[in-house]
Amino acid sequence: MKAKAFEAFQSLPMPTRKNENWRFANISSLSLDEYDFTRSEKPTDLQELIEKSDIISQPSGQIIFADNHPVSMEPINDDLKAKGVIWEPLSEALQNHSEILKKYFMSQDPHLGSEKFAALHSSFVSDGYLLYVPKGITIERPFIANHWALSEKTALFPHTLVIAEESSNVTLIDTFNAKSESQKNFICAFNHIFAAANATVTYRSLQNWGTKTLGIHINSIITEKDATVNSLSVNLGCQHLRSENQSVLKGEGSHIEMLSLSVADNDQEIDQRTLQLHQSPHTTSNLLYKNALLKKSKTIFSGLIKVAKEAQKTDAYQTNRNLLLSEEAEANALPGLEIKADDVKCSHGATTGNMDKDQLFYMLARGIKPHKARELLVFGFFEEIILKLSDNELADYMRELIQTKLQSK
Repeated sequence: MKAKAFEAFQSLPMPTRKNENWRFANISSLSLDEYDFTRSEKPTDLQELIEKSDIISQPSGQIIFADNHPVSMEPINDDLKAKGVIWEPLSEALQNHSEILKKYFMSQDPHLGSEKFAALHSSFVSDGYLLYVPKGITIERPFIANHWALSEKTALFPHTLVIAEESSNVTLIDTFNAKSESQKNFICAFNHIFAAANATVTYRSLQNWGTKTLGIHINSIITEKDATVNSLSVNLGCQHLRSENQSVLKGEGSHIEMLSLSVADNDQEIDQRTLQLHQSPHTTSNLLYKNALLKKSKTIFSGLIKVAKEAQKTDAYQTNRNLLLSEEAEANALPGLEIKADDVKCSHGATTGNMDKDQLFYMLARGIKPHKARELLVFGFFEEIILKLSDNELADYMRELIQTKLQSK
């Protein structure tokens, strides 16, 4: 598979701005020449890293990766094992559950421009994890995977594979961090979620790679009949982040919620491409992406709601909101609809604007310092999404990450 994937990578052209899927993107930053693709030795002396990964109490299972290596594993309890729950690094799952990997691993092709990088990921991925939840199993506490970049200029390939069988319920958190704030890496990460009939999957992604990093994160969700997936991502790191989110509502009555908040600064570019593909009747989706931009930063949002002819009674929303905190910041928004059914309820929209001067004046007039007033207004802008989190520990951790980034500028 790896050999065939590398042949595909070599044969596919690099993206150009003439390609609609890469419109407005900074193509020059995609050069891979300076990164090390060889698998490094397993890191040691990781106690501090393990302590920093402890962001929620009593997870159902936890795994920590450092430079592509699983370095710490908190296994699931005997009760979950007895019920058939699988929580393993891919390197172990390849030996223990190869039939699952053959069926699901990289089985969903990307359609938003990253085909070349999907082939690259398949060529070099060495580890990641499998979370498998059998039929009818509800797991109360979340699973968490922590991905760390330790070595400068290494290429890393995190991989998430989640299979929730019929009527199951599970929550998962992925965190992506660098050892140092200014670290430079190449990241090519894939996340695949498969939700069977009537299953519920809650997924959280917190991305805080180094500020010199080139990151490509491709996310894929497939829902069967009456399944629900709630996805929320936070983007703070990377000099250039390409984030693709592809949701396929395959089964009748299924629902997907796609939420994202991003803070960009300096010359950071966050390039977001989304697809809400409705293939069956009575499906619903809701997308809300919010971006706050400082200094000379730039965001791109290009989203498409696509409704098949058979997908009558579709109810889909797509909203992108951008808050400009600098006169030099740039936000590009391209929401879109492609509807072949004739009985649907779909809408899309985008707004871009500066911080409300009246609100800022109100705070300054009451003795609040300018930087604190700005911080409060940004949190007010994001709170609509943060309040969606049912886990208070995770919500507080997310606020702390955002506050740290705002206060450092």
